[in-house]
Amino acid sequence: MLSSSKSDIDRYLKKADITKIFFKDLNGRTKSLSVNPSDMDKILENGVGIDGSSIAGIATVDNSDRILKPVAESFKIVPFTDKKVAFFTGNLFDQNGSRSSVDPRAVLEKMIETAAKNYGMKFTFGPEHEFFLLKRDEFSNDIHTDKLDYFGSGPSDSGEIVRHEIVNVLEKCGIKFEKTHHEVTSSQHEINLEPGEPLSIADRTVLFEYVTKEIAAECGMYATFMSKPFTGFNRNAFHIHASFSDTENNNLCYDADDEYGLSDKMKNFIGGIIKYARESSIIFASTLNSYKAYVMNREAPIVRGWGLRNRSSMVRIPYTADPAATRFELRCADATGNVYLKFATLIAMGLRGIDERLDPGKPDMGNTYKKNYTPKVLDRRFLPRDFYEALMESEKSKFLKEVLGEDLFNNYILLKLADWEDHRTTITNIEHKKYLSI
Repeated sequence: MLSSSKSDIDRYLKKADITKIFFKDLNGRTKSLSVNPSDMDKILENGVGIDGSSIAGIATVDNSDRILKPVAESFKIVPFTDKKVAFFTGNLFDQNGSRSSVDPRAVLEKMIETAAKNYGMKFTFGPEHEFFLLKRDEFSNDIHTDKLDYFGSGPSDSGEIVRHEIVNVLEKCGIKFEKTHHEVTSSQHEINLEPGEPLSIADRTVLFEYVTKEIAAECGMYATFMSKPFTGFNRNAFHIHASFSDTENNNLCYDADDEYGLSDKMKNFIGGIIKYARESSIIFASTLNSYKAYVMNREAPIVRGWGLRNRSSMVRIPYTADPAATRFELRCADATGNVYLKFATLIAMGLRGIDERLDPGKPDMGNTYKKNYTPKVLDRRFLPRDFYEALMESEKSKFLKEVLGEDLFNNYILLKLADWEDHRTTITNIEHKKYLSI
């Protein structure tokens, strides 16, 4: 792992062809700024000015100047085939030098600090990264790169070389992978990296997505993290494995005397996730397309609940032979949206559950897709069934406003309202198919 001291950064920058600062806008789009490496000492100290009004959710045109300051601890040299990129994530600051109230990274920093200071808790997160590798010709009738299924292998797995090169590049950055494989759906792949502290894992996710898209392009393919690119196929999920411990790294999730092997804190934490899942859904599934993935029998949860080893549950307790590895898996998230806000909101949901001593209820037994739920237009037992339902739930959420802060919350809701209005007023092919003959 590279040192974050200024002298070491200066030394390693000489080996890079490009120096870039990365961050995420409120929609979760990756943004980057290339800077002159000879100015890096000054930039590390003072940052660099940017036009915040041109970035979703950051600033208005009449008050647009913002400062982007690289985070020294995030520094990596990324060795692609044709170039070496000096990678930094960045923090956003206002003109007066204070941290921007709409910086998602600051929201996560604050939540981690709150958990440590007020609860004596620290977290370990390990997301699963799923993505499709597609042919670059978007006008082709068939843009799939293979027809394989789960753990598919052999010469027809054209994505294997891409997966191998992704983890190879990341390992040269000091990032270790746990496993990589073909997923259930044609052209779909998964890479799991070692878990770690949430802020560094969020930064790493920005790097992972960047590296994945670059390597795919090098191999003549296009990588997408879009939630549901294809009807009738599984989605790209962003399952978040998480555990929490005390300040001395003792796992706080396990209790040998409990019926399910879970501590009261763990059950309360899960209770908080279940209670606040609907009003927080717009963070974990942040696009119109996200809700097309919440369908039965596609390994995406549809009901608010939890289960033991149950992949149809929203919160799953994976099997482990080691009590110290007891954790939960949040299965409702996808890779769209802002990873810093996802992690911050997840921690906040659980901490609120601890505060309120929320009982998660009995675990889901059996396949939740096969339960006999009487259909209703609005059914709060379920996660929101579409984007507008999620937006209505979030707009009135005092909880979400407290987590995000008023400025970021208001900007975020306005962005999502604009998405909805664009969708609501756009005529689609399916409408022509159904109604043009009337």
